[in-house]
Amino acid sequence: MPLSRRSRRVLFALILYMTFCTLGGIYLADGTLHPARRPLTETEASEFRQSAHTIDAELTDASITTPDGSVLLAWIIRPHHPNGDAILLLHGLGDNRIGMTGYAQLLLAHGFTVLLPDARAHGVSGGPLATYGLLERNDIHQWVEFVNAQDHPRCMFGFAESMGAAELLQSLDTHPHFCAVAAESPFSNFREIAYDRMGQPFHLGPWVGRTILRPLVEVAFLRARLKYHLNMENISPEDSVAATTIPVLLIHGQVDSNIPGRHSRIIHARNPNTQLWEVPAADHGGAISTAPQEFERRLLAWFVAH
Repeated sequence: MPLSRRSRRVLFALILYMTFCTLGGIYLADGTLHPARRPLTETEASEFRQSAHTIDAELTDASITTPDGSVLLAWIIRPHHPNGDAILLLHGLGDNRIGMTGYAQLLLAHGFTVLLPDARAHGVSGGPLATYGLLERNDIHQWVEFVNAQDHPRCMFGFAESMGAAELLQSLDTHPHFCAVAAESPFSNFREIAYDRMGQPFHLGPWVGRTILRPLVEVAFLRARLKYHLNMENISPEDSVAATTIPVLLIHGQVDSNIPGRHSRIIHARNPNTQLWEVPAADHGGAISTAPQEFERRLLAWFVAH
């Protein structure tokens, strides 16, 4: 029995919808795992080297080779009047170490030795894929061991924002020798941020990803698993924080338009021993520009306390 005109239209719309979700999911997975690189220019490098010299610090190149053969590059900056502590700074998605130099200057002024790496698949570091913590958690552990072997700091701290914050929190699974960490604007888990991303182009909430575009998200997760052998379900800063005893300070702007503040609230709820500072009027990664004096006071007080 032939289909009615209305049934044919419904069938055509369904096929079109599933085709869109399938192709969109493939594109989403491939694009997410291959983010655009921000190149580290010679001009930027020279300017920061000069600024380090101006504040009486010595900058040297550093590198590690990960178990999968990726060569990751960094700067290690040592103040001439160190306080005995060191800190690892991690940048966000599509950025490189230059994005964290403002924090580096603040911490160098207080005597911290600073390690500024480019994340895998970012800047001039190697690695074919950005994995949002699946591999980066071990990279971070390796960087911590590198600094401990080179400088023997009294305490090793970590500070990161956005993607780097999520990776820093997941590194707590590997039990690095951090005395304490601070993470600004992390996501709680990869599925939750994927739902947010689906709604953001339409200025809508995560319900779009949980409902209308849910098949697209599922295809993207399946693509990552089948083609790249990456289980994105295992990307979960909230699970890592829930299981750690390392002190964690969470910082999140109250008007963050990139990663909504509920992500840090979810993480905080999983481990009430964490401390959460929600910054009024601050957008994504904007605490230092919105409340610079309070940011400096809170961050340093957190490290000093631990």
